[in-house]
Formats: sequence, C-alpha cells, structure tokens
Amino acid sequence: MIKPKIPADEDRRIQSLKSLDILDTPPEERFDRLTRLAKRMFNVPVAIVSLVDSERQFFKSKIGVEISETPRDVSFCAHTILTKQVFIVPDTTKDKRFMDNPLVTGPLNIQFYAGCPLHHLDGSSLGALCIMDEKARNFGDEELDALRDLAALVEAELMAIQLATQDELTKIHNRRGFISQAQNSLNICNREKISASLVYFDLDKFKQINDNWGHEEGDKTLITFANTMKSIFRQTDVLGRLGGDEFVVFLMSASRDVAEHTVERFRQSLRAISQTPENKQQIHFSEGIVTVEQGHSSSIENLLKSADTLMYEKKKLLSQSPQ
Repeated sequence: MIKPKIPADEDRRIQSLKSLDILDTPPEERFDRLTRLAKRMFNVPVAIVSLVDSERQFFKSKIGVEISETPRDVSFCAHTILTKQVFIVPDTTKDKRFMDNPLVTGPLNIQFYAGCPLHHLDGSSLGALCIMDEKARNFGDEELDALRDLAALVEAELMAIQLATQDELTKIHNRRGFISQAQNSLNICNREKISASLVYFDLDKFKQINDNWGHEEGDKTLITFANTMKSIFRQTDVLGRLGGDEFVVFLMSASRDVAEHTVERFRQSLRAISQTPENKQQIHFSEGIVTVEQGHSSSIENLLKSADTLMYEKKKLLSQSPQ
C-alpha cells in the first residue's frame, strides 16, 4: 500500500475545511440526496461525500457503509485531493497503491473506486464525491461527465455553507462564521491550557470617508483593512468582520504582549499602505484587547463584549484628546 502524499497547500486546505464547521456534523438531506442519486446513476453499492481532515476522512454523507470515518492513510479520497481530475482505480487488486489496503482486503472489499475532488471557494481541495464497487469495472467518458456534474452539485451545497459564514465584501468570516470558528479555537485553548487573545477593532472616522469620498471608497477601505489583517495575522488566527467598520481577530497561543506587538505591526502596515499614491486617506483604528489565561474557560460572546467595552473606552479617550 502507498500512503497518500500531503498537498502543498495543506495548512490552508485544513483551515478552509474547518472554516465550514461541517466536520462531525449529522447527516443532511441536501447531501444525502446526492449520494442516493450517485448510487442509482452508477449502479454501485457505495457512494460517499468524504471530507479529508488532518488524520482522517469524515463521511458527511454515505450510502452502503456503516462507518463514518477512516484513517487518512488508507483513504482513497486522500489521493483524490492531490489531483484536479476525477481519480479512478478500475481494479484495486491490480494497483500496487491499493492492493493491500485494508479497505480492499477487508469487509468493504473495494475493487473499484472513482472520486471527483470537491473544492472550497478559495480553490482548496476539501474531499471528494466518490463511488465504489465490489467488482472491477471501466469508467467511460459519459460516466466521468456525470460524476463531475454531481460533484458540482455537492460543491454548490458546500459553497452555500461557506457563503452563510463569509462576509461578502471582505471575504473573511462574518459574525456568524467568526463566532463558530473562534469558539472551536477557544475550546482547544481551554482543553490544552493555552493562552489566547481577542482583539476588537473599530475604524476611526470611517463615516467621514463615506461622506467625503463616497461608499465605493469606503468599501475599498474595508477591503484594504481585511486584506492587511490577512497579511499580518497568522493562518491559525481567526479573522472576522462583525459588521459595518467593526473587525475582530482571535489569536491562539498569544499572550497580551504578543497580541499588542502584532496589533502594532498591523497599525504600521496600514500606515505604510495609506502613504501609497493609490490610497486617498489614512486608515486609523481603535482596539480593545482581552486575554484568556491558560485553562480559563469563557465564551467568545463574553470575550467580544469585554473587548468591545475596552475598545470604546479607548475611542472615547482619543476623541477627548487634543487634536
């Protein structure tokens, strides 16, 4: 058996997968109807919507199998995400990559596999829509097209989940997406006794930008702010736009000193961007920072309230200071 390789964009891929908050969720009819359709269309005993996590593949929808996950090392779909094309194994018993795979030699007796990769909006491969049979078989061009079409429907359902948790303008988490993802990160911090920090941002004098330059320039400012967040904060940090000109970031493994230092780098980066010819005004912000000590349990909602209060206290002091 040959274990699947790790994709070059693995960190981003896993982050994109987890942003959907779909792993270990119950079956949903919108996915189950597509696996039922795949089973009927291709006359196979097994059809699965598989999502490839760091160490396993999780079956979001399945028909013909009882298990809900397998180790990633034995996953056919972990091979599928390495290619942009439909991945086909006509006869597993004659393929050195799979002939001694326990999914082939064990009770599942997989002798035929075809999987079409499923992609995130950012292009990352999340998993596959796959079909399996207990006998070897060929797969023609019409069948390839049909499997691609079904996979596109699965992707549409995944995109619907993503769009429900993504801010349309800035392409980072909206409030719902941030709270869901940041709470998962906070739970890990509590369990592993890891410190973390949450930073609440509010743009200063943003209304003046809209009034003086128009809403198109205001939107450009919000996009610049979000894009700069992406460039400064780590991939493990959770970014969000809560609405209007309010943004937030949750930093795992970050003391208050680390959070303050990172925020200052962020401020300097925005200052540098504001000095370029294509930008019409400087971007300033006020922030509130709260830190979660090791093993301290709290909710993201409570942290947001605390950081929001601190941010507005700072903004009030700035408004009262001499110009």
